[in-house]
Amino acid sequence: MFSSLLIDKNSPYCPGCGHLNVTLNLAKAIESLNIDPLDVIVVSDIGCCGLIDPSLASHTIHGLHGRACALASGISLAIENPNKKIIAVQGDGGATIGIAHLLEAARRNFNVTLIVNNNQIYGMTGGQLSGLSSENFQHEHANINESISPFNLIELAKSAGASYTCQLVGKGDFSEYLKKAITINGFSIIEILEVCPSYGYQKYSEIENLGFGTTEFTNERKPFKLNKAEIKSLINFNESKIFFESKLDKPLKIILAGSAGEGIQSAGELFARAAIKCKLNVTKKGDYPITVGTGFSVSELIISPNEIHYTGIEKADMLIAISQVGFDYTKSKIDDSTIVLADSSIQNINSSNKIIFDFGKIFGRKNSAVASLGTLINLKNFFPFEAFEDSLLESKHRDKFLPLIEKIKTFTSEINHIA
Repeated sequence: MFSSLLIDKNSPYCPGCGHLNVTLNLAKAIESLNIDPLDVIVVSDIGCCGLIDPSLASHTIHGLHGRACALASGISLAIENPNKKIIAVQGDGGATIGIAHLLEAARRNFNVTLIVNNNQIYGMTGGQLSGLSSENFQHEHANINESISPFNLIELAKSAGASYTCQLVGKGDFSEYLKKAITINGFSIIEILEVCPSYGYQKYSEIENLGFGTTEFTNERKPFKLNKAEIKSLINFNESKIFFESKLDKPLKIILAGSAGEGIQSAGELFARAAIKCKLNVTKKGDYPITVGTGFSVSELIISPNEIHYTGIEKADMLIAISQVGFDYTKSKIDDSTIVLADSSIQNINSSNKIIFDFGKIFGRKNSAVASLGTLINLKNFFPFEAFEDSLLESKHRDKFLPLIEKIKTFTSEINHIA
């Protein structure tokens, strides 16, 4: 027999709260099923029922209001282990707020058990009505003349496709229903009608007098199984081969600023890979609005011979600007010491330390980000251009970059010759 699910049998709830009996029945169900508490994951959210967490010897996760079912569903998909019991606990308020998550879990039939502690009010915030408050409760406790029918949670979950749905009054021993819900394959939901000594019904007889009893349904469905596609990881776990040496002796903060569609993020990553090949520490942060196809796109890069403990850039050592919108977004991060390498189309560059080229006309809009970084490397020589070239040739766009590399070399050679 495994140890008790409860760490502490002292109630965290108000005296007489119905949540305590739910907690005790849940513990009894887990113990009678002989399940190790460490094979149980309880997910709760905001509300009085969320006070359950510290009382349990299981794994516990506490989420935002209404999100317990969504979090539990994600855990179920990620773990995909029938020996792990994933139980979400919500109040009627949380269930109302997260009703779309609840219905989606039922529709897909995730392997999750949802316990809804329905005392018909938002108890933690002062007894406001919820979407599950019965019409009688609305009349009696809120003086509402024209009541609104509550959601029928069990019918909704049943219609959505849950494997098991149950509504019961939360008095006495109802652990057998919890055992059934926990052991069933697929999504199961138990709505437990409770008393609330502070704001709700004081006696279970009051709830029963409204006609509530025990109702349960089953749907013969297989639980949802995620068919994981084989996709290439976004992270390259291969150790980089180091071929080059860098002359850099201090951190260098570079901002690459342009517009959506100009390959700013990809160019920043290629630059970062080149720096790694030179034994440098690197951070890269992308910044862009939710309108992915329009607006600014910024890549903040820090390269350093030493460890980097802060990835933010308040003032850039170098700013590469290839579009007006990118420059306007980042110009607050430059001062007189910042080297500004900019496309000729950009206006109002108030800096005495600027270098202007026709990147857009010479290399084209989609190649300007890579070309400007290559130009900066050749001009300042903080690490060999060959490292950047190697990074470009290792990318999936190798064929596209071959002529661009030669064009960058020719361009910077002409610049150096003129200088």
